[in-house]
This record gives sequence, structure tokens and C-alpha cells, in this order.
Amino acid sequence: MIKIIQVEDHSLVTEGVRAFIAAEADMEYTASCNSGENLVQVLQSRQPDVILMDINLPDTTGIELCKLVKDKYPGIVVLALSINNQPGIIRKMTESGASGYVLKDASRQEIIEAIRTVAKGKTYFSRSVSMALRKTDATDLPPLTRREREVLELIADGYTNPQIAESLFVDVTTIDFHRKNMLSKYKVKNTAALIKVAVSNNLI
Repeated sequence: MIKIIQVEDHSLVTEGVRAFIAAEADMEYTASCNSGENLVQVLQSRQPDVILMDINLPDTTGIELCKLVKDKYPGIVVLALSINNQPGIIRKMTESGASGYVLKDASRQEIIEAIRTVAKGKTYFSRSVSMALRKTDATDLPPLTRREREVLELIADGYTNPQIAESLFVDVTTIDFHRKNMLSKYKVKNTAALIKVAVSNNLI
């Protein structure tokens, strides 16, 4: 029996995957987690054979979370399930320890096949992922967390830090932290340059 935990913050995706995994006799959908923090808590009491992991999460990225999981639980297999087909992101995910990468537009049969393949200790890349990896990737940029994307979109719309904090129901210092973190992540000196990088590379 292949025990599976899914890390995904979109309930429709979660319910869809849960439904078709439940129909497989050799698989058990153990739990769903909507954030990296949630996964860390769940893993303290139960470890699956395979983690289906999204890349864009509210509090972290799949790349960072995958590395954390593999460092602490090397026996757990991570399979990325994402809409992100940037070659640089795919490569960074595998470098962090993921055994495979499947896009969310894959068929039910392909996702099931991917789970069975990585559970056997092999690697699996969906056809669309393999095609993406053949393309040259000039930017190789780190992904934004879901919260960072929300903040950056509001910055691009002209909102100030206090306005963003009020809109997202958080403290101003939290918004300032996200802003500084994104400047550092993309190695730019100001917000204008940050927005230029994000827009030109379809990050927002």
C-alpha cells in the first residue's frame, strides 16, 4: 500500500486528487496539508511513502519544503505536482531531492503512474515537463511564495506598505519583510526593478 500525503492549498485540486487516489487499490490518501508548516506538523506523527507537493505555497516554496523534508526524512519520496513549467524551477526541485515532476494538466492515469514509479525508487517526469526541460532557460529565477505574489501584485498596483498590510490583515512589518526578502531574492536594489523583473518573467 502506497501511503500518500498531498501538499496543496487549492481545495478543488486536493479533492480531485483525493478522489482518484481513493479509487486505487494499492494507494492510501493519508492526509492533505495546505502549507509547509502544516506538513511539518503532520510529519511529526506520521510519515507517508510519497508526498505530492505543489511549488507555490502560502508560506514557502516547494523547493525549500522539499529540501527540508528530504534532510529530515530521507526515506520519503517527493513528487512535484504543479502548474509551473519553468525549466529552472523544475531543475531546482529535483536538486532539492524530488524524485519526479508532473504538471497539473497531466491526466489522472499519468499522475497515478508517476506515483507508482517514484514509490519504486525510480524517477518520473511527465511528457510536458520533459519538453520544458529541453528549452533553454535564461532566467532560472527562484519562485515566489503565494504570499509574496500577493504582496508584489499589490505593490505593482501602487499600494503602500500600510495599505497592503490592511488589505491582507497583517502587520506592516510583515509586508516590509516580504518586500526586502524579494529584493534580496531577485538581487535588485529597489521596488521598480523588482516589478520589472517580475513582469518580464511572468512571475505576476
